[in-house]
Amino acid sequence: MVGMTGEKTMQVGVCIVNYKTMDLTIDCLRSLDGTGVKVIVIDNDSQDGSYEKISAAILSEEWSGWASIKASGRNGGFAYGNNVAIREFLKADQKPEYIYLLNPDTVVRKGAVSQLVKFMQNNPAVGIAGSQIEDKNGQALPSAFKFHTWQSEMNKGFSLGLLTKLLRRWVNEQTIPNEPVKTDWVSGASMMVRREVFEQVGLLDDTYFMYFEETDFCLQAAKKGWECWYVPSSRVMHLVGQSTGISHKKMQKRMPSYWFESRRRYFLKNFGALYAAMADMCWLVGFATWKLRNIVQRKEDNYPPGLFTDFLLNSVFFRGFTLLPVKK
Repeated sequence: MVGMTGEKTMQVGVCIVNYKTMDLTIDCLRSLDGTGVKVIVIDNDSQDGSYEKISAAILSEEWSGWASIKASGRNGGFAYGNNVAIREFLKADQKPEYIYLLNPDTVVRKGAVSQLVKFMQNNPAVGIAGSQIEDKNGQALPSAFKFHTWQSEMNKGFSLGLLTKLLRRWVNEQTIPNEPVKTDWVSGASMMVRREVFEQVGLLDDTYFMYFEETDFCLQAAKKGWECWYVPSSRVMHLVGQSTGISHKKMQKRMPSYWFESRRRYFLKNFGALYAAMADMCWLVGFATWKLRNIVQRKEDNYPPGLFTDFLLNSVFFRGFTLLPVKK
């Protein structure tokens, strides 16, 4: 295979995890055609004909030279599915220099992959690089973030402008950078990882079913001294929520239990019981205050229904402080 540098090497290995998103996955593959990458699609036991339809598309579109599909055997979640593909790349005779995690509900813009590779080639201390994520209209979405802390949880709960200013060291910027910036973590919808990072840090923690796994991985990489950067010249369109049902817009359904499970695991695993309790308390007190303020001011509530109750019942105060695996 000819890589993007023109050398006869498989430079980028792409992992795409499909769960009942076969048409989106095929569109994603189509956007990668001609980029010189090697793709492994992992079907997480969709049981909806996904495996067969994607396999047929790979053959009919003549993508078999660079794309393949593998069944994971069960729906173990985002990290679990990606790890199946990552293991395949790491044990290959011709290992890729970079492993690219890409959501199935994305479309890669021209040059998006090569821009990430070029940036990482020019900056050897960078272990992880992420793209500028856009919606279907080309509107840039937040794609570079600071690690979750008790301060950021307080800010999320209160949603108060003055508090955000006071906590600006710990909360995400409102502006979207136009130039590459060093950051704590990037969106797992389009995340390029240097192979050596996986070799040093290990695979994704697949006890997270979905959400917080890329944040956790970036944190583990940072502990090993690897930098994480946001590279806006790499543009990827992401149909947010198409594969999970969770989006930045108003949700009609309650937040799924696995989101709370993953959040609790992130704080307990990385910061301990006392810190996790502080993070939960800060959000709960803040959100209760916001609710009262919202009622008085008669403002629109765009949060998912039952969020306070679901958060409370899934907090460490009800679920405990034992670090248990997330339910699959």
